[in-house]
Amino acid sequence: MNYNIAIIGLGYVGLPLAVEFAKKYKVLGFDISESRINELKNANDSTLEVEESSLKQVLNTQENGLTLTTIPAEIADCNIYIVTVPTPVDKNNKPDFTPLLKSSELVGSVLKHNDIVVYESTVYPGATEEVCVPVLEKVSGLTFNKDFFCGYSPERINPGDKTRTVTKIIKVTSGSTPEIGKTVDTLYKSIIEAGTHLAPSIKVAEAAKVIENAQRDINIAFVNELAKIFNLLNIDTHAVLDAAATKWNFLHYKPGLVGGHCIGVDPFYLAQKALEVGYHPEIILAGRRLNDSMGEFVATEVLKLAVKRNIEINTAKVLLLGITFKENCPDIRNTKAIDVYRALSDFNMNVDVYDPRASFEDVKAEYGIDLIKNINKTYDVIVHCVSHSDFLNLNFLEIRTENSVFYDVKGTLDVNLIDKRL
Repeated sequence: MNYNIAIIGLGYVGLPLAVEFAKKYKVLGFDISESRINELKNANDSTLEVEESSLKQVLNTQENGLTLTTIPAEIADCNIYIVTVPTPVDKNNKPDFTPLLKSSELVGSVLKHNDIVVYESTVYPGATEEVCVPVLEKVSGLTFNKDFFCGYSPERINPGDKTRTVTKIIKVTSGSTPEIGKTVDTLYKSIIEAGTHLAPSIKVAEAAKVIENAQRDINIAFVNELAKIFNLLNIDTHAVLDAAATKWNFLHYKPGLVGGHCIGVDPFYLAQKALEVGYHPEIILAGRRLNDSMGEFVATEVLKLAVKRNIEINTAKVLLLGITFKENCPDIRNTKAIDVYRALSDFNMNVDVYDPRASFEDVKAEYGIDLIKNINKTYDVIVHCVSHSDFLNLNFLEIRTENSVFYDVKGTLDVNLIDKRL
């Protein structure tokens, strides 16, 4: 089969995948954002996942390479459509399939006989065939598994990680028929250096993806609960974890703020499906509730420290270090650092946010916060929320007032610099 590939959605997942495929095949990258397409045409990736040189390499290739577009008709000649759009939750933590449905409508409008549609977006088991396929059939007028076929290969992108990039992580693959499964597996195997794992069905592949992040969420919730307990006992949580980790089978998770578009969201997809079939997922939802409480907990701990130092709360100058959802990454989606910011602001504290990795415009649009460009004054309270490598170069002694409080959420700074950590 001659692969003519369209990647639908060029964000943190779609762009790195498109670049790797474009080294071997003709690839059309589609995104609804004209500004995103324009920046990529200039070999600039604002997500920082793909370097300028890598983009230029595939954009300038004549035989295969990557072509970028916002025009649906331009992807009509493709025979492989890979959908890599976000799957968020709404304000009530219910799965929001809007991007997935819109993408399915788009693909359905150009779908032809024997085309294959592969979904990478994280969903609950059954969503591809129960939610997406009916849209493809309705818009295209074609019949599933007769005229066109589907696959599912869940994304395993780790934003900000320059070591475990897309080709170096084993890829789970699947297809709507055994033959299509093999075709999808062969396609991915051609670019994934780490190899692939062909799941027996789309539902198995969907389930495998969603439990990866649910498992991590629950494990972090456990250590976050330990942090709350050890705080009451006046014990350093990180010291306890380091000691316990000397046992070979101890899972060394650390406490923290659990946000982002994966761990902080995906468990709700599995929980929703469980509820639909009549099961109330106690552990999954309990883990989510506990992790969602950590921003308020951190703010309360900071406030207690400030009161003990006789810092005037209403006039205190507070510096929040980091607003993205994880270190060395510009992604602000579903960041839990915002919970700390809002809780401290609720106490009428004057909070500045410094994050050299985040987009000033995106933070203003999403959260209404004007990031400071430089740290040019001293602060009564400093909260280290995100462990960007940029912060290691700061001289904390120069930006602290004499009677200040320094709280390390991430637990990555020298204990001699801080007053307390999570």
